[in-house]
Amino acid sequence: MTPFIAEITGTMLMILLGNGVVANVVLKGTKGNNSGWIVITTGWAFAVFIGVVVAGPVSGAHLNPIVTLGLALVGKFAWSQVASYIIAQLIGAMLGAFLVWLSHKDHFAATEDEGGKLACFSTGPAIRNYSSNLISEIIGTFTLILVIFYLSGPDLSIAAAADAKIGLGSIGALPVAILVWAIGLSLGGTTGYAINPARDLGPRIVHSILLKGNSDWSYAWVPILGPIIGSILAALCFLMLS
Repeated sequence: MTPFIAEITGTMLMILLGNGVVANVVLKGTKGNNSGWIVITTGWAFAVFIGVVVAGPVSGAHLNPIVTLGLALVGKFAWSQVASYIIAQLIGAMLGAFLVWLSHKDHFAATEDEGGKLACFSTGPAIRNYSSNLISEIIGTFTLILVIFYLSGPDLSIAAAADAKIGLGSIGALPVAILVWAIGLSLGGTTGYAINPARDLGPRIVHSILLKGNSDWSYAWVPILGPIIGSILAALCFLMLS
């Protein structure tokens, strides 16, 4: 598996399971209907964990254009690979959103709430105030990227044997999942914490194609611009602290 395919696959699984838990909570007639925000944030944390487990060994599991951008800004990732990673993430997000729709097709048809249907694809504000919504996305993304810069690999090198390492395997993906969970619980209630342009834009495109309803394009710039600004600020902060 190449890094390009790994980013597609990891992002697809993350969106399938992350937006899948939203669909399970929001759509009419599901077993998890109305089970609440804690279920959504927990489901998203597990979704990130699984995406990172799959893509991590091959691509580093960015799964987010802002992670790719932030790592490039601080010299931890090659600029020559940035475009291909972002394209892969957008493709993966669209595929994941399509699979959510396919697996919940009957429940989408039974649900009358158009806003609820859109929530199964992309984010939206609890209170629509573009400046406040933008600030929320900036702060959430700043937190995500700054902490990611400080996450270290979960392995122990043995000085007496240069090639010997004791790793934590898939458990190494857990810190990122906990980070996303913490952001969702603490900061996510204002905008749904996109903190990832591909996670919002890709599914929003799929919603506009499949459901042909109001995809709220007037808001779509917020979960794109906010994370970009947050990532740049996190990179500058990291460089200054370093």
